[in-house]
Amino acid sequence: MPGGGQVRAIRDRIKSVANTAKVTRAMELVAASKMRRAQDRAVQARPYAETMRAVLSQLTGVAGGGEGGHPLLEVRPAKGIAYIHITADRGLAGGLNANMNRAGASLILEHQPTSERISVLPVGRKGRDFFRRSGMQIMGEFPQLGDFPNFEDVRPIARLVMDDFIAGNIDQVFIGYQRFVNAGSQRPTIRQLLPIVAPEGTASAPVDFIFEPSPQRLLETLLPRFVEMQVYEAVLEARASEQSARMVAMHQATDAAGDMVSALTLAYNKARQETITAELLDIVGGTAAIENG
Repeated sequence: MPGGGQVRAIRDRIKSVANTAKVTRAMELVAASKMRRAQDRAVQARPYAETMRAVLSQLTGVAGGGEGGHPLLEVRPAKGIAYIHITADRGLAGGLNANMNRAGASLILEHQPTSERISVLPVGRKGRDFFRRSGMQIMGEFPQLGDFPNFEDVRPIARLVMDDFIAGNIDQVFIGYQRFVNAGSQRPTIRQLLPIVAPEGTASAPVDFIFEPSPQRLLETLLPRFVEMQVYEAVLEARASEQSARMVAMHQATDAAGDMVSALTLAYNKARQETITAELLDIVGGTAAIENG
């Protein structure tokens, strides 16, 4: 039979869960606001990145990428591999970070048998912590870029891998991030960043342009910019995915807290009713004993 202590404990639990629901609701609203801004930035960057891919395919088709081509186009045996791993700095985003970490680990396991050196360049604390625990070689780290990083914040990441690739320290670079699909869906995506490969289906398209200066000179300018833009686009996609995943997770947490409050309220009313009934029985029993005594 429940006593007053149990009733108070349930009442305190209801207050605690209700306060938690207020916090998760506020976090949901904040994430929704940030998601709209991050989504706009990611969507606005896509046409520019896609146009750069199309122009690049035309230029590589004209200039070629074989002997004497730009060093960022050089294909060689992948003895050394670098992987740019983009995750969030904070949790409370459902399975977003865990799914990305799992995809990154799968990539590394796939290339370990054929590669002599594999290093990771984590962007975000969750990925950094994951690969540190795994004992992977960290070639650099970029935590806390913020919710809305700009192009200049991301350029050092691209410059680091380009310099190592040109120097021959690494032979292949991959980048992994969560691609924003919609508010309820984010897709772990991993693609090759270096050496640069023209998008399939466009390299053989007819060229209707007159390039000035020469395609070779344009490649020297555009290829580093192209790599930087690919990294920037990936970071924007990851940030939009993070905010949308956090919004959904906080919405679900708020709903779960509401269900818990309802269940606890029912238990509280039941316990309170049992306590009142027990007290009435004690009063009636005591009164009967006095009358019979």
